[in-house]
Amino acid sequence: MATSPAHKFGQLVGNLIEDVLEPVLQEYCDKRQLYLDTKGPRPGVRKGRKLTWKDKYGNEHDLDFVIERGSTAGRRGRPVAFIESAWRRYTKHSRNKAQEIQGAVLPIRDDNHLDAPFLGAVIAGEFTSTSIEQMKSVGFEVLYFPYETVVEAFATAGIDARFDEATSDLAFSACVDQIERAQSGRGTQWQAIKDKLVEINGKRIATFTRSLTKTLDRQIQFVLILPLYGDQRRFEEVDDAIDFLAGYSQKDPDGKFQVYEVLVRYTNGDNIKGQFEEKDRAMDFLRVTRA
Repeated sequence: MATSPAHKFGQLVGNLIEDVLEPVLQEYCDKRQLYLDTKGPRPGVRKGRKLTWKDKYGNEHDLDFVIERGSTAGRRGRPVAFIESAWRRYTKHSRNKAQEIQGAVLPIRDDNHLDAPFLGAVIAGEFTSTSIEQMKSVGFEVLYFPYETVVEAFATAGIDARFDEATSDLAFSACVDQIERAQSGRGTQWQAIKDKLVEINGKRIATFTRSLTKTLDRQIQFVLILPLYGDQRRFEEVDDAIDFLAGYSQKDPDGKFQVYEVLVRYTNGDNIKGQFEEKDRAMDFLRVTRA
């Protein structure tokens, strides 16, 4: 089945975003001795080219960028950042794309909660403020390249990338052909497009990278440990539970040891919590957060 010009255009904009992001992220990783994983071969970690992570349910999710700690090219480490990119031309599709990004990343984040990884969404085109706030509300830092800035970047290379639902497939295909030629050359034109997109969105990129740095460079601020003692009390009626609390003496607690509650607080405000019945498991938890 032939690929529509609109779909192909979206793929090319996706390539543009990834080409803009990769050197920025690679510089961060090089400075911090972290590993940047992107799509492509990585023998010893995966067989194909797709950057795929499994969630705790065994479901696979294809991702764009993952930053890892303690990795080599042949050995996967612990994730400290998941960053997804996306393009949407019309706002009517933006909420679905936001949910798609969340559906891919959040289950993996939950499975790696001890690392409290950075979550990034780099989006371009037309997105509603509601869809952006939706991603922010669940922990994503959002870098947004508005549609007009993408059009202006392509115009640098003499490419008119403006279109709507009335644009003919013939005109759209001609635009796609121009972009493909610019990309395939990887020379002056493609570089000019990337440079212009970075120039126009410089403040947005700086805000995003500051947030990334805040997570990558965070330090442990303090650790709280709360050993909990007491006997469990079960009540069939709420009034009985209230009566128990009313008569319970906090000055003379009794009962056996229950659990250790552990909270690790970072300088950027992140918290990692754990609850353990065994001391050794609590200590292992702390060793992981220290690494």
